[in-house]
Amino acid sequence: MSQAKLDHSPEAAPSKARLRLWLKLLKTSAGIETELRRRLRDQHATTLPRFDVMSALSRNPGGLKMSQLSQFLRVSNGNVTGIVDRLTEDGLALRVAVPGDRRAQVARLTPAGVAEFARLAAEHEAWIDELLAGLALEDINEMTALLEQIQPAAPAGDAT
Repeated sequence: MSQAKLDHSPEAAPSKARLRLWLKLLKTSAGIETELRRRLRDQHATTLPRFDVMSALSRNPGGLKMSQLSQFLRVSNGNVTGIVDRLTEDGLALRVAVPGDRRAQVARLTPAGVAEFARLAAEHEAWIDELLAGLALEDINEMTALLEQIQPAAPAGDAT
């Protein structure tokens, strides 16, 4: 059985070109994430999920319930609870009771957690800057504008 020569030009099949673009975006994103995970582990003895929880709490200084935090990060309550427990043990986060609801608690960063996250966030930003240094500002702005044109469908049950 002979194989027909495939035409990889975008004009031949826009759906194939879009698929190749998606795979390239995924590969690039995964490669950057792998490098960030490695640097966080090797240079700071921490993890990307822990960084993400600290980031979410940093953006919400009043605190977040565990369910809000897990929805915000799109991970299970169990994952978030374990990370918050470790942050609390390390003195970087605390849990505060919600007035009027004996069962509910919000997690928030302690002053030490705020300082630690600020240090990690500055380094994270520098790493991203280094990893994307090959792109000119004009290219970054153009790519950002193009990516903003993508409107993925909301997941079932998501009221956005």
